[in-house]
Amino acid sequence: MNKQKLQTLKGFRDFLPADAKKRQFTIETIKQTFELFGFEPLETPALEYQEVLLGKYGEEADKLVYTFKDKGRREVALRYDQTVPTARVLATYQQRLAMPFRRYQTQPVWRAERPQKGRFREILQCDADIYGSASPLADTEIISLANSVFKNLGFQNFSIFINDRKILFELMNYSSIPENLHLQVISEIDKLDRKDKEEVTIELTNLGLSQKTINHLFQHLETSKPTENIEKITEYAKLMGVEKDKLKFQARLARGLDYYTSTIFEIKIDEYKGGSVAGGGRYDNLIEKLSGNSIPAVGIAFGIDRIIEAMQEIKLFSQEEKRLGSLITIFNPELIPRSLRVARILRQAKIPCEIFVDQTKDLKKQLKYADKKGIKWLIVIGPDEAKNASVILKDLETGYQESIKLNDLIRYLLKR
Repeated sequence: MNKQKLQTLKGFRDFLPADAKKRQFTIETIKQTFELFGFEPLETPALEYQEVLLGKYGEEADKLVYTFKDKGRREVALRYDQTVPTARVLATYQQRLAMPFRRYQTQPVWRAERPQKGRFREILQCDADIYGSASPLADTEIISLANSVFKNLGFQNFSIFINDRKILFELMNYSSIPENLHLQVISEIDKLDRKDKEEVTIELTNLGLSQKTINHLFQHLETSKPTENIEKITEYAKLMGVEKDKLKFQARLARGLDYYTSTIFEIKIDEYKGGSVAGGGRYDNLIEKLSGNSIPAVGIAFGIDRIIEAMQEIKLFSQEEKRLGSLITIFNPELIPRSLRVARILRQAKIPCEIFVDQTKDLKKQLKYADKKGIKWLIVIGPDEAKNASVILKDLETGYQESIKLNDLIRYLLKR
């Protein structure tokens, strides 16, 4: 019998404790920022009916949706993003939600694309959206939120690129591009960050555009000015504390998904070359397309994997090398009750600790375990310590150790 292949599928990953802690820290920081801005959590199923997802993103993105028939022969699909499922929620539960509705969502999404740097087939997305307001104030809140998220994570050098899709649609008409090609052309323009003009020109030519039309399009992309709406959002954002030099109008910013209607934005970190780390915009027609109810919406998705990769490159994980927690050792079987009592006392005081659960290992092996795990404090209760109601406390970071009375242990650890 052949051995089972013990590896993850391509584009999928395991996260060992060191990496999982980084993810948890990043996600928790983002969630805290969401809630500071009044956003509430929402969760949706991993599976949706195919008809809910397909036809909302665009022809290219639709090809990346994982679709299949379940055991009931229903045509279902794995969640491609969190925007369309949330639009379904709004269409279904609108009367039960306070509008405008602010929601955040942190769940995995799945995309059948070619894995590469910063791109995987299973992605954890963090989204924040405001539903039920067409005001530029809603757009401003999303941009201000994004600014706060990246500052709270420790980033200093990042840019928020803003555009209005209405500019792109006007350029299509001005360049005499047929309406049935508008979304495809926008999708190709969106690739200008990853491809040069010559490569994009070839793709636009394949769509049937003449060289004259393409030149005209590129020229106007370089000379277009921000709309009144973009100027208002930018002004509001500055009043909310977003630095002027971080807000950058970029007429060629397109965002590849079909459902965006006007404001669009992306965030890029100067020192990180893996692409944008967050993006979003306004999609006022999506919920109406699903349900017939007109509910304007604007939001943003944060790319957790790219953000973490950028944080690692810039060394923003301040806790990465820091030892944490305590290990309570087992000196011998007779002293197990003493060790258990110390563990109970520390946990009641909300001090993280663990007790070594393999009583067959000697103190040397317990110390080796604590060192490998990056634990800060080693707590030993031997016969003398049991008799004197004390513990030996060893700082594994410095090597210093001393005898501490059990009654003083909590106060001692809390001070450090």
